[in-house]
Formats: sequence, C-alpha cells, structure tokens
Amino acid sequence: MSKYDPLWNWIKENGAESFKLTYAEIEKIAGLPIDHSFLTCKKELSEYGYKVGKISMKEQTVAFEKM
Repeated sequence: MSKYDPLWNWIKENGAESFKLTYAEIEKIAGLPIDHSFLTCKKELSEYGYKVGKISMKEQTVAFEKM
C-alpha cells in the first residue's frame, strides 16, 4: 500500500485519456503534501492503467496519461 493510493484510485476513477492536476489539487486528493517521494512512487500508477507525463515545476502541474 502506498501513501498515494487515494490519488491513484481517484485518477483511475476519473477515466479520462489525459489530464493535468495542480500540485494543490494532488495534495487535496491524496490528503497529504507532495514531497520528493512522489517521483519514486509515480511508477505505482501503471498498476492503475495510467502514467505520469510532464511534471511542470513552473506551472506546478502534473500531466497524467492513460496507458
């Protein structure tokens, strides 16, 4: 079990082909602040049929894409 499971489940239920979330939206959905572990844990998302696309530090967004 990952601390990001609530986020991964939300993404799977969303069902969109691709979309972006802001860091603030991710933190609200996950129920915890994003930290460096997100970069390590993002590979878990493939188990839910998605992958992390572009992470924009400038825009503070993360793109997600259906696999």
